Amino acid sequence: MTILARFKRVVWLLSLTTLFACSQYINPPDTTATITPVNPPIPIPPVVRPPPSDDSIALAKYYQRLQNDLLVQGLLRRDGGGPDTPFTDTMLARNFVRIALFDEYVTDGDVLRPQATLSRLRRWDQPVRMALTFGDTIPDAQRLKDRATVATFSKRLSRVTGLPITMTQSAPNFHVFVMNEDDRTGFEQQLYNIVPGISQSSVHAIMTLPREQLCMVIAFSENSSARYSKAVALIRGEHPDLLRTSCFHEELAQGLGLANDSPQARPSIFNDDEEFGLLTTHDELLLKILYDPRLAIGMSPAEAAPIARVIATELLASGPS
Repeated sequence: MTILARFKRVVWLLSLTTLFACSQYINPPDTTATITPVNPPIPIPPVVRPPPSDDSIALAKYYQRLQNDLLVQGLLRRDGGGPDTPFTDTMLARNFVRIALFDEYVTDGDVLRPQATLSRLRRWDQPVRMALTFGDTIPDAQRLKDRATVATFSKRLSRVTGLPITMTQSAPNFHVFVMNEDDRTGFEQQLYNIVPGISQSSVHAIMTLPREQLCMVIAFSENSSARYSKAVALIRGEHPDLLRTSCFHEELAQGLGLANDSPQARPSIFNDDEEFGLLTTHDELLLKILYDPRLAIGMSPAEAAPIARVIATELLASGPS
């Protein structure tokens, strides 16, 4: 910033004084100011992002068509559910067990294979420090939108769960990456740095994400416990705005402990039918159940299910939504 200072030349007016018939002249002080010229600041050149590859451009066109097709079918709803999607406390408790107490994938050698399997209750018991990182080819305008989306949504998740969730680049433990296809080249080393000891199957899943898989999150525990200590989410940068926002909603919520999907869950984003694009009121209740202190980390489905039914009944006051 250049500061312009306005200077006034000060003129001293001195009277001639006659003393003993003698006149005395007093020279005015030297008021000439020395002004040191200020060099203008060196302009900072705009950041030039590398252009996406032909493969990335083709993916962006594919996902735009996909979003258009889903919207034409009345899917990717953003209303959170309504009179056409009623659910009871029994349904809510059943959906909780299926979504929070099952794993969506199993490890099969060096790959993750879709298969719902019984698990334990997993969640965070420490503050979540969420960092949003962009690949080099993500344009600035998209970065601004995504930062606003994630900042707003993380506050919502914190309010619903009671878990402290902050956006920070200082010692993050929940990493959210927005990357185009080209940006994942050489990404393996960053994964090894973020999660020492990460399995080859997890690295393979992130590095070879198939086109039909829109986004993903992997949460990690230490020493085979059920306490989450780190998470890595990958959001495709090629998605149009709504699909990208939908991915933020689903993967960040799943990274808190709602690890599975269920075709019976409605209204919910934890359902692969894509009817709902954003977190619903039903999904907020699932998070409330998950972080209720009456449920303990590591509980089996048999232990957690009866307690979840009590909590669901309280949340819905024994009536339909």
